[in-house]
Amino acid sequence: MEASAINPGTRSVAEDCASAKSATRALASSSTGVKNQALVSIAAGLLERADSILAANAEDLADERAHGLSEALTDRLRLDHSRVEAMAEGVRAVAGLDDPVGELLERRTLRSGIELSKIRVPLGVVAVVYEARPNVTIDCAALTIKSGNAILLRGSSYAERTNSALAEVVREGLSEAGLPVDSVVLSTGGGREQLAELATQDGVIDLLIPRGGEGLKNALKAVATVPVMYAASGNCHVYVHSKADLEMARAIVVNAKVSRPGVCNAAETLLVDESVAREFLAIVLPDLRDAGVELVGDERTVAASSGVPVAPAGESDWDTEYLDLKLAVAVVDNLDAAIDHINRHGSGHSEAIVTGSEEAALRFTTEVDAAAVYVNASTRFTDGFEYDMGAEIGISTQKLHARGPIGLRELTTFKYVGLGNGQIRG
Repeated sequence: MEASAINPGTRSVAEDCASAKSATRALASSSTGVKNQALVSIAAGLLERADSILAANAEDLADERAHGLSEALTDRLRLDHSRVEAMAEGVRAVAGLDDPVGELLERRTLRSGIELSKIRVPLGVVAVVYEARPNVTIDCAALTIKSGNAILLRGSSYAERTNSALAEVVREGLSEAGLPVDSVVLSTGGGREQLAELATQDGVIDLLIPRGGEGLKNALKAVATVPVMYAASGNCHVYVHSKADLEMARAIVVNAKVSRPGVCNAAETLLVDESVAREFLAIVLPDLRDAGVELVGDERTVAASSGVPVAPAGESDWDTEYLDLKLAVAVVDNLDAAIDHINRHGSGHSEAIVTGSEEAALRFTTEVDAAAVYVNASTRFTDGFEYDMGAEIGISTQKLHARGPIGLRELTTFKYVGLGNGQIRG
């Protein structure tokens, strides 16, 4: 293997990008069988190399660069055998999906007699900048290989050893299948200047996807000249409507906040209709407290907290993605007030209503502006694997060109192919 593609500081960002670009032609024209062969090899390699991957991960966790991370971010960084096995399962799932490349989207005969086809094709080179979660390395590589795209990966410095170990497995799988190893390039080293260099690789990077907080998003917005799709923050809400089944709501709220607080589909704000607030808060706040959740709330929440510690919420709390065991709680007058609050403070990621009213559910799903909206279900389901997409590169909170989980089809575009027999235009 060409170690310079994964070792820190040995190549410039421009050289890494050029390496990925060089692989696009061969990868885009590769058969589904060859791409699947690479994915099967990668899945097997993850299991075979699990011990060395976990050893690299342990070194990252012990490194001073990881010190000071929140418990939730540390959890995102940490791997164990079950998480490595889940990565392998995800790669196998992507291998089992239909290949979008070459899909015929439309065909018609023009007045000129030219037969015009609209065909799905890869984007080219996709770059992903991401924080903390090493599984992103594998998810992104699997999806781009299957969709015929080369990828440049740029992860957190505090996950450098883990990402390098994972990239080695991926590149070995590519080599075994006869695909260019630079179909997947891990770019490491440097800081803000290198990020700006990546974001200005016009004509080389076809799509840049940042997976991180608002700081990363804003840093790229200031400099990017390549197309950017923001897999940005998840300031997600659960709204308990006046006609909710309160035991159902109780389970959904705890799951949405507690199951994995450091991920983007975790709930950050709970909204409760005033008519059920005292009854519902009396049962859900103790559950959240017992799970270690720090609670902040508006005046009506504090008044209805029944002895559970709830600190007064500041204005910034309604706009904050905590990525931790912290939750903002507000009592709202009605459905209109809840929708207004979500559309004003939400990030457009995932929103949920718990209700027994079909009318309220329809209004919520129609009027809330988010990539994913749920009725009587946790926000935690916004996930490429849960959506039977195998995995996702991120969750797009934009409306163009993709929204929600970015899977295989979202990593393609299309071209028109015209078949003629000598036509010229008069």
